Parts: sequence; structure tokens; C-alpha cells
Amino acid sequence: MPVVLKIAWRYFFSKSGQTVINRINGIALVVIVVATAALMIVLSAFAGLKDFGLSFSNVFDPDYRVVPAQGKTILLDSTALNGLKIIDEIAAFSPILEEKVFLSFKEKNQVAYLKGVGPEYLSVIPADSLVAVGEWLIPDSSAIVAGYGIGAEMDLGVYDYNSFLNISIPRKNVKTHLRQNPFYTQQAVTIGLYQISEDIDKRYVFSNLDFARNLLQYPQDVFSSIEIKTSTKAHEKDLKNKIFSIFGDSVEITDRAQLNPALYKMLNTEHLAIYLIFTLVLIIALFNVVGALVMMILDKKPQMNILKAMGIPSFKLRQTFFLLGMMIIFFGGSIGLVISSLVIFIQQWIPFIYVPGTTLPYPVKWDWTNLLLVMGTLMILGSVASAWASRGVKQ
Repeated sequence: MPVVLKIAWRYFFSKSGQTVINRINGIALVVIVVATAALMIVLSAFAGLKDFGLSFSNVFDPDYRVVPAQGKTILLDSTALNGLKIIDEIAAFSPILEEKVFLSFKEKNQVAYLKGVGPEYLSVIPADSLVAVGEWLIPDSSAIVAGYGIGAEMDLGVYDYNSFLNISIPRKNVKTHLRQNPFYTQQAVTIGLYQISEDIDKRYVFSNLDFARNLLQYPQDVFSSIEIKTSTKAHEKDLKNKIFSIFGDSVEITDRAQLNPALYKMLNTEHLAIYLIFTLVLIIALFNVVGALVMMILDKKPQMNILKAMGIPSFKLRQTFFLLGMMIIFFGGSIGLVISSLVIFIQQWIPFIYVPGTTLPYPVKWDWTNLLLVMGTLMILGSVASAWASRGVKQ
């Protein structure tokens, strides 16, 4: 062990002859413990809130979505269909027909998106578990499942066979028939209401694929998109390469983050803001370490004169107090991370903090990324603080 490390180790564990020096060192260590634990707990709480918030959109969004690079439709013939079936990275996929439609029920109207899905859609998205009232789509029927928000605004009744929901789209080539109704309309009965989030509940209406195809008047092998559920060992690059080998440059592949860019950008910005705010708290805490090192330098001045007389240069003495500061930071940070990790695990397993006004446990998530981020931030800022404080050791 180098001499400077031995001296720093002795200074860290030995008590000073002056009580005030010991108290300053103890306070510096406690402040580092508290600041580190606070940063770790706050980042873990935000990670829990982030996962909780994304759970509402992730339950509706597929792992990947294949959309046309140009235009509104994808040609999915038998060759392409068989090609998708043999891709190992794909656990399940579902072709989708989606279009903006005009809804009218009794005297109420609303614009929404009609999403035509087949039976295989439930293998990609467990939509049947999201139905709050009624049931999921019945094959080969003119039934629809609407969002809870749409149902509330339009007073849709489930299994109301006396009043049908009218779903309309603009007719194609309407200019050739000036007296013809510019909208093509099909009637449907509501058999279920799903509930995911306020935005989605007011946006989508689900129907069978054949119903949507008849309304939109698309050929059998034309779709709006393909939603994909990947296997557990799927590699993004390999999956995209295989899909591009089937469709070429006619499609684009988007993941969940690309499907909700505004949401992910907002969450990342909030995470950065929280990290910077509590990093500032950590910086303020490090001033206690600087003060403790300055007091230690003054307290050990007689011993340093002896060490210099023995031939130890000044830069070695500066290294000694630099290492002393890093020990305070390392041990204080380690204790803080242990305490915060215990608090996080207890909240996960035996919740003791709940969302105000509810019985919902406050979501937290222990993550290696946050642990490394906190420790890395602490060591980098701590090394700067220790180097600054050890400048006091002069020739």
C-alpha cells in the first residue's frame, strides 16, 4: 500500500485531538449519506412513476409497428405473409386497417379512428382484458368496441339493438355523382367499452377486419399497418433487416418510443430536470467535505512538517488529503446507497407510502442505471471538491 494511502487511511479512521474537528468530519459524512440517499430515492421514484405512466400506453402500443413509407397502405400478399411467419424474432403479428371516420349516434356526432383488427390481434395486444363494460369483438359481426370516453360523450349503450351507431367515411370519386351522398355509411352495434387512458379512450373504435374493409373499400391484401409482438430474445437490428428484406424500402418500422415521441421526450426532460436539481443538492453537500478537509489540513499541520522533514514532497501530502476526501465521499456515498436501496426495496415489497387519497402504493423502481448514475456523479463531483480542498497543502 502506498505511503500516502496509508496516511489517508489512518487520518480517516483516527480521531482528532480537537472535538470540533471530529464533529465537522462526522457532519460531512452524514451530509454525504443523506444527499446520496435522497438522489437515489428520487430517481427511483421517478423511474417507478415513469413505468407506471407508460404502462397505460404500452398496453395499447405494440413492440413494433410496420407502416407505409409513402401513402396510406401496405401490400401484404401471401409471399410477404409467409415471410413474416418464419421470422424467429416475431412472436405474433396482426395486420391492421385504420382510418379516420365520422361517428353519429342519435343526435350526437364525433370524429374518431376506426381500427379494424383480426383474431390474431389479441396475440399482439391483450385488448380483451381492457374491456370495462361488455365484451370484445365477435368474429364475422358488425359489432364495435368503443372507448369509454367516446361512449360517455355519445351516450352509447352496450347491446342496444334498437339504435345503431353510424360510421361514415367520404366516398371516393364523389365528383362523378354530384347528387349522391358524399359519405359512405355502415351501421354497427356497440358490444363493449374499453378503458385505457383518457386520450386513447376518446380516439379509437375497434371493429372486425372485414367490417373495416367493407367500409373503407380496400382489397383483401391491402392494410394500413402491421403490429408486431417480438419474442423475448429478439434483436432490433436483425428484426428490421428481415422485415426490410420482405418489403424493401416501401415500409418504415417504428418502436414504442417512436410511436409516442412527445410522451418520451417529456419524460426524459423531467428526468433530466430532477437529476440536475438533486445534483445541485449534492454539490452543496460537498462543500461540507471541502470544509472538513480544510480543517483537517490545519489540524495536521504539525504532522505534515514532520513528514516533509522526512523527505515526503508537498504533492504527496496533497495526494494524501485528496484521498482522504475521496474516502469520506466513497464511504458516505456507499452508506447512502445501501440505506436508499433498503427503503426502495421495502416500498416495493411492503409498501408504506401511498398516493395521496388512494390505496395505490407509490411506485418505485430500483435500477442499476440509477445506482451507477448516482455513484458516478458523486465520485466525479467529489474528486473535484477534494482536489480543490487539497490545494491548501503548500510548500
